[in-house]
Amino acid sequence: MVEWQTLAKEKRESVIGLIPKAWLLPSPVPPATEQRDVTGKYIQQFLSPAEIEITETDAVGIVKNTISAKWKARDVAEAFCHRAALAHQMVNCLHEIFFDAAIADAQALDEYYAKHGKPIGPLHGLPVSLKDQFHVKDVETTMGYVGWIGTFEGKKGTNKEKVFESEMVRELRNLGAILYCKTSVPHTLMAGETVNNIIGYTWNPKNRNLACGGSSGGEGALIGLKGSPVGFGTDIGGSIRIPAAFNGLYGIRPSSGRLPYEGMANSMDGQNSILSVVGPIATSVGALKLVIKGLLEQQPWLHDPLVAEIPWRDEQEQAVLDIVKGSGGGQLAFGISKGDGIVNCQPPVRRAIDIVVKTAEKLGHKVFEWAPPSHKRCLEIAFKTWIYDGGADVHAAFALSGEPMASQITSTYGTLKDEYTASQIAANNVAKRAYQKEYMEYWNSTAELTGTGRPIDAVIAPLAPFAAARPDMAKFGSGTLKAKRVMPGLSTWVNMVDYTSAVLPVTLVDKSIDVVDEGYKPLNDQDEKVFLAYDPELYDRAHVAVQIVGRRLQEEKILTITEILGDALGKHVV
Repeated sequence: MVEWQTLAKEKRESVIGLIPKAWLLPSPVPPATEQRDVTGKYIQQFLSPAEIEITETDAVGIVKNTISAKWKARDVAEAFCHRAALAHQMVNCLHEIFFDAAIADAQALDEYYAKHGKPIGPLHGLPVSLKDQFHVKDVETTMGYVGWIGTFEGKKGTNKEKVFESEMVRELRNLGAILYCKTSVPHTLMAGETVNNIIGYTWNPKNRNLACGGSSGGEGALIGLKGSPVGFGTDIGGSIRIPAAFNGLYGIRPSSGRLPYEGMANSMDGQNSILSVVGPIATSVGALKLVIKGLLEQQPWLHDPLVAEIPWRDEQEQAVLDIVKGSGGGQLAFGISKGDGIVNCQPPVRRAIDIVVKTAEKLGHKVFEWAPPSHKRCLEIAFKTWIYDGGADVHAAFALSGEPMASQITSTYGTLKDEYTASQIAANNVAKRAYQKEYMEYWNSTAELTGTGRPIDAVIAPLAPFAAARPDMAKFGSGTLKAKRVMPGLSTWVNMVDYTSAVLPVTLVDKSIDVVDEGYKPLNDQDEKVFLAYDPELYDRAHVAVQIVGRRLQEEKILTITEILGDALGKHVV
């Protein structure tokens, strides 16, 4: 049996080997102590003016140019392949590269346009990156596991290796999207940082002292470096929202059943108490709307048994616009959450919440304190779902190669535990449903407070206690509040109640404003760890974001509200 270190090294080197020599960096990137930020001008120095123009245009602008034939799909694909290659060399964000296939696909799109005089679909020529859970023909899916190299999800002889494609991949191709790379994840997918034994650690490109987030961390880092205009991640405890937030991006965690998940790799497949969902991350809300609308036009409910038949609803979007643009200045009502009672937020996150609250008030909207049912109880139920099998699935995946778990994983899965019985799982599902009902009725009850005739429209909340995690800080815990769980509580409650949540980038850490709280008394051990981790100098200029949370299946409404707030924040002086 080949040692796991050898397999990992060969795979790592094979990815670098797929980068054209002309795109290799002339020298290693300086350490974070010398060059903490590799975004903006740093990466631009390796690109042509035309490549910079293309890659710094958002997805909406790109499609506008490709469907009008102003830009060739091939030129766009080559520009993003180049920038993605640079990004990987700077922060380790790619698991798979298939640039040649992407450029060939783009050339075929250009030929189609030349022959027919029209684009092939609404995403004609748009490069789209994918988290390494999507199966793409002629490309491996390792999900960060050494034991999955050369297999189909750890199995050989399935006749699916490099042939099978996930449902969303098929739909994206139908829409004219160009697929060109798959991005890094933490093995198991169950961490708020991105690390595995194949590519190592994926760093935050804005501040390379910090994590890029997880588990869709490679997506966050790549899009943060503008090596992709839009990409897809997944979220079972914050895995879309955390990387979006840490990298200053927009992202959305839809409710389960809105977008297709069929045919994707996953951990603990069959755990249905809290479903992992797929959603986009991008540099603008418009980009999120563009790809979601496109996918819904493909009628995914005809090919994924878990997708609800809900086309894009313009009326939900318009209802928000009618409120805020109506005669007399209509008002939205926001609930304001500043923590979960388990850990408090560091100074930059508190300031970001205050900025959004003041922005909402300046726009004429109402804000109210959000005091829902206990999030502690919510999390006790949620974290049980991740250990129904006692860790058997992830231990089996590691056993394929004998590779060790990253420290970010061991707090949850370090040792095998007893599997839950069917009765225990059923009891936890009953508790979950009861909690969802309680939360629902609390939300309903806020209609008595708002004065708008409606309950709260959305909740403004943190999704992590820090702007970004320091390495080995973002652990998912083990189902008891005594575990080293310091982050997911602020994001996972959304998954537990299955609400819609979008990420709103707000500001940057400012060491002169976001100073350490003198005389702070921690709530508990976890809160103390968060407090002690904050260093204004280390965090300076890191991205800070919040989440905008709506009720189930309110994707159109929440994206519209997020866009309204984002547009207003664009005028805010940092």
